[in-house]
Amino acid sequence: MGNTINFAIVWLIMMCIMVVGSAAEASKSTGPWDLARLRQPIRYEVDKTDGNLISIYYEGEPYNSKPTRVFAYLAFPSDAKGPSPAIVLVHGGAGRAFPEWAQMWAKRGYVAIAMDHFGNGPDGTRSADGGPDIGNIFAKVDTKDAWPYHAVADVIRAVSLLSAMPEVDPKRIGLTGVSWGGFVTCIAAGLDDRIKAAAPIYGCGFLHEGSIWMETLTAMDAAQRANWVSNFDPSSYLSNAKMPMLFINGTNDTCFWLDSYQKTYRLAKNRTLSIHIEMPHGQEQGASPEEIRIFMDQHLKCGQPLPKLGKMKLVGGKISVGFQSEAGAKLAVLNYTTDTGNWRDRKWITKPAVVRGSSIEADLPGARPIACFISLTDARGALVSTEHREIVR
Repeated sequence: MGNTINFAIVWLIMMCIMVVGSAAEASKSTGPWDLARLRQPIRYEVDKTDGNLISIYYEGEPYNSKPTRVFAYLAFPSDAKGPSPAIVLVHGGAGRAFPEWAQMWAKRGYVAIAMDHFGNGPDGTRSADGGPDIGNIFAKVDTKDAWPYHAVADVIRAVSLLSAMPEVDPKRIGLTGVSWGGFVTCIAAGLDDRIKAAAPIYGCGFLHEGSIWMETLTAMDAAQRANWVSNFDPSSYLSNAKMPMLFINGTNDTCFWLDSYQKTYRLAKNRTLSIHIEMPHGQEQGASPEEIRIFMDQHLKCGQPLPKLGKMKLVGGKISVGFQSEAGAKLAVLNYTTDTGNWRDRKWITKPAVVRGSSIEADLPGARPIACFISLTDARGALVSTEHREIVR
């Protein structure tokens, strides 16, 4: 009798867990995207072949009720032995499909796809059957004609394309994007669990609360703004992301401000930060940090990991943080600003911190209010940082 009761209790608990889990899955927002359809294998046509680089067109989403095609470059590693890891590369607002970006990753052992998500072809000019460009990102158009809808769909379709290729290990696909590409990366990471590592550069969510586009969003009528945020701001999706994520930005980024950036990365469950003092904003600057390549190798090729920092602790006038670093600790610094106002205009000061065993320590200036964070650079030159912390008194 006791065993029967115990079995019934266990069965009831298991059913409750399944129901709660199913409800949680159902509650996750997928916005306007039909993920089941976008995750299906897609057709593509080869345009040109140049060694290990091919240019292709693949199926896009209908735009103005007409079919579209997405132009992209695919690059393959020259010495692959079996299925390789892969990466999706998403350009920024002034960008296009960059063949050199794809080739850079191919040289590192990845199958890489770099698409144009502005409806353009290989020369950066408008394709007759292209999707929308970024000009209508905030325009009052049908949801599925808006640029963010198409850009995110292009990325999910690119993952589908890679997943079906015999040259690719579908369990090792990464994603990185620069600026608006980082914005798209944040949304796609919250939608597509086939992505196993993601690195948004600059781009973030909460654009309606702190960004260069805040006034544009504020000027919308309330219903239009709420609809845009619900459908297209990364803050609506990023909390669903389970994969490791690397967030790289500058302290004074002109477009994506540090306060909104913090709100965004705090939504990610598994995050690493790399905040650079006055990092310039641009495609080349955003695609070049070595931290991105080390991070992808770490999670897709079992490479040596980036350093890991704990949470900062403040005791009296001293601030400290614990760390782990297989590649050692080349340089540790305290970064701080006593300025207030817009984050893009604040002046940051950097001073050396002291490494004591597995801890970094620094004396904090007495000025208040103050915002500060600690950065650690390892022997490879890879920089990671803590969250910035604001101390009022």
